[in-house]
This record gives sequence, structure tokens and C-alpha cells, in this order.
Amino acid sequence: MNALSTDSVVAVIGSGAMGAGIAQVAAASGHRVKLYDTRPEAVAKALADIAKMYLKLAEKGRMTAAEAHAATARLQGAASLAEMADAALVVEAIVENLAVKRALFAELEGVVGDDCILASNTSSISVTAIAAGLRLPQRLVGMHFFNPVPLMALVEVISGLATDAAVAATVHATAAAWGKSPVHAKSTPGFIVNRVARPFYAEALRLLNEGAGDAATIDAVLREAGGFRMGPFELMDLIGHDINFSVTQSVFQAYFNDPRFTPSVLQQEMVNAGFLGRKAGRGFYQYGEGAPAPLPHTEAPQAKPEFLSYSVAAGADGGVSDVLARRFAAAGFEPARRPAAPDGQGDTAPAFHCNGAAIYLSDGRSATERARANQHPDTVLFDLALDYATATRVALSCADQCSPAAYQAAVGLFQAAGFAVSRLDDVAGLAVMRSVAMLANEAADAVNQGVCSAAAVDIAMQKGVNYPRGPLAWADAVGVAHIVTVLQNLADYYGEDRYRVAPLLRRTLAKGGKFHA
Repeated sequence: MNALSTDSVVAVIGSGAMGAGIAQVAAASGHRVKLYDTRPEAVAKALADIAKMYLKLAEKGRMTAAEAHAATARLQGAASLAEMADAALVVEAIVENLAVKRALFAELEGVVGDDCILASNTSSISVTAIAAGLRLPQRLVGMHFFNPVPLMALVEVISGLATDAAVAATVHATAAAWGKSPVHAKSTPGFIVNRVARPFYAEALRLLNEGAGDAATIDAVLREAGGFRMGPFELMDLIGHDINFSVTQSVFQAYFNDPRFTPSVLQQEMVNAGFLGRKAGRGFYQYGEGAPAPLPHTEAPQAKPEFLSYSVAAGADGGVSDVLARRFAAAGFEPARRPAAPDGQGDTAPAFHCNGAAIYLSDGRSATERARANQHPDTVLFDLALDYATATRVALSCADQCSPAAYQAAVGLFQAAGFAVSRLDDVAGLAVMRSVAMLANEAADAVNQGVCSAAAVDIAMQKGVNYPRGPLAWADAVGVAHIVTVLQNLADYYGEDRYRVAPLLRRTLAKGGKFHA
């Protein structure tokens, strides 16, 4: 399906940050754009701000001066909805209220032609519900941009039950022509991003609530080991806890209280206290002049172990331990090879051994559980990293039975290889591993339920919320088998349906495959 011609008029309703951003992108892409708002002064300000932005882009060499002036000339304010009569596409970016949106589109049907596409920038309301009652519901589609629109590449193109496939295809092609990375999605609660992202916040909140570590330490581990641009607590502070908690509640309720989306009592308390994050001057961190900089816990330097051995079990953890072994070798260790030891679950797992400590990648069990199963008290676990060759921090935990000397040897081993080491209390799955496993699980469930494709969910999470790797691509990298094991062990540990394994993960494991070839 072809994109809308640049001869087509694009109308945008709502001149707030989202509406103005959509208008800016559409006009820069060659369309004549009409911007409408019930507040004429807001339209005037938006048009002036967009013109200034074009000039700044020209100064930075991102467009020519001629292109900036031409784009500005293509923008115009509309005094009424009646002026939208010649629009080929109308994008609504108004208040998130179903009744208000329905009323707007019902009025628009009496203004625009029958071939005009109606699009809603809704982030959470059912596209099916918005279209219900329209004379031509098949022409309404979701076109969910992310803020700030000119910078964020993702557009979720959302089809309701009545949406014509050709309409969705045209909007998808048009978004691509505007320089965006569009993905198709079915109208379900949270669409792709707001649904799949829930575990990133939920698991961090649970870790904090269980005393695994403080917010600054967990954030540092997710950033410096996991490769996420922001840690979950600083991101929630930026979004606002009232907004983040509300989205979690809405997804939880929309899925009829599925425990996978259970809101956090801790975050509810933050909202009750008015600790909403940056906008309130206080969230998990304090803000404003003189506010202390949050510092993660980092273990004190320990002596470098003299001897290291490595139990080999090729591919048992997707090869991540092999990458770490190469980093240890680059630090001057010459690991002696030994057969992999039983992991207590009838299998073998790669492990590093120094000064009596057996050091394993987390598999979703606590170190204390694993020490008992292995009959090896000096058991230490290390967390997942995006890339062990370049990560600057790693999280460790140790069994309650572990001797201080064995744990300190493990710390010294990672420090000798250039890692800052953060100790987390002995919680199942540590921080990055359980977060990635749950993100992959939710992504797989979305694909299994026909919300989107495997490629789309990975694009959405990378382009929409800047994840360092798509959740399903990450499952491929770690190994689908290991992700399933982590989830099964978390489910056993907590006894909760929250950690049930998505059917598509089980199916992919059963055929020994990957999500991406």
C-alpha cells in the first residue's frame, strides 16, 4: 500500500506537545498541514514554536534554510473543524477521554469526505471503542506517536475490530514516509509498548520492596550492566508516578486483574505521599538545587584471586559465560577447564571457581536455593549483562551459607576484570536477568495473542522506549531455554501466576528455535 501523496492535506486536532509535534513532522515531510484547537491562542503559539524549531534545525544543518521556510509555509491554523473538509488524514491528539474522542470523530464525519482517514493518537483507549458508533468505523485507526514526536521514531499503527486493513496499511506507509519506524498492532490494552514495558517497572519495584538493594544501586545495575538508557526508578521519576501508576492500573484492570500486571503497593504509597518524581521535586530521588546525587552501592576493592577454573557446558546459557570467560582471560587469568557440575536440577551449568566459590549465572533461583541443590555452600550468582565484553558493572549475590572469603574472592575476580561490583541481597533472578526474562515473556505473549509480530515488538521496544535490545532478540541471545528456566524458577520461588511461561516461549523452546533467524 502506498503512502499518502504529499499533495494530500493532513489535519491535526490538538495543539499540545503531541499535536504540535505531529504537525511539525507532517509539514516537514511535504504535506500542507492544518492545525486546530479549541484555543486559538494555543494554535498561534504552536505554529510560532514549530517555525522556530525549523530554523534551529536549519542552523544545525538538519534541513536547509529553504526547506525550513517551505515547511513553515505549509503550516496553517484552522479556526474551525469545517476547515478540515479537504483533509485526506485527520490525526486527533486531544484529551484521553473516550466520550470526548467519540464526539469529535462523529462531528468530523459530517465534515470530511468518506475517503478521509481518521486517526487517533490515543496511548491507552481502545481504538475499537473510539470507532464504535461512527457511520464508517472502518476508516478509523490508531496512530500512536511517542513524545517528543520529532525525535522518537516509533509509531504504533493500531487496528480496531472494524479498521480496514488497507487504511492501516496506508497509515503505516505514510508514517514510514515521514521518517518514522511504524509497527502494526491490534487494539488491546496497552497496545505494544505500554503493555510490554510493565515488567521493567514492576520487577524493579518488587526488588526494592524486598530489600534487594536501594533504588540507586538497582538503577545503576540496569544501566551499566543491562545497557538501558535509564534505570527504572529514575525513569518512573521522570514520567511521574501518578502517570506510571495510572497506566499500570488501567492495563491491570483491562486484563481483568491478570496478576502479571499487578500494580505495586510501594508505588501507590509514593502517589499517596505526593512523591510524584521530578515534577514534585521528590520521587525515589530528590530534585532541585542542593539535592544529593544518588550513588549506587559499589563493593570495596578485594584481592585478585590467584587461581580460576571454568566448568564448561557449551550453550547452556546462550554462551554468555563464554564471553565472560574471555574477559577474565584478557585480565590475566588462565582458567583451567573442568567438566560442568550438576546444577541441582538434573542438568549441568557453566561455572567459574575460585577460592572455593562456585560462581554461576542466575537461573531464577536464589543463591541459597542453588547452594542447597548443588550441595555447595559457597555459591555466588552473577547477573545478566547486555554485553559482558563491555559492561562496566555487574551485580552479585551469594548464598546465606556462603563464607565471606569465598564471596570476597568472587568480588575480586570481577573487579580484576574491570567491573564495578554491586551486591544485591539474595533475591531470585537478581535484577537484569529477571527483568529481561519478564520483558521477553510479555513480548512473547503479545505475539502469541496476535497483537503484533515478533519483529514489531522488538522494533517497538527499541524505538519507543530506547531499550538496548528487543526483548525477543534478547531471549535469542541468552537462549530461550535459559529464559524459560528463569521464569519457571521464579514461579516456583514466589508461587505466583505472575511468572507463568508464555505459550509461545514454550513452543519456541520445544522446536529448539529462535524468534529471529
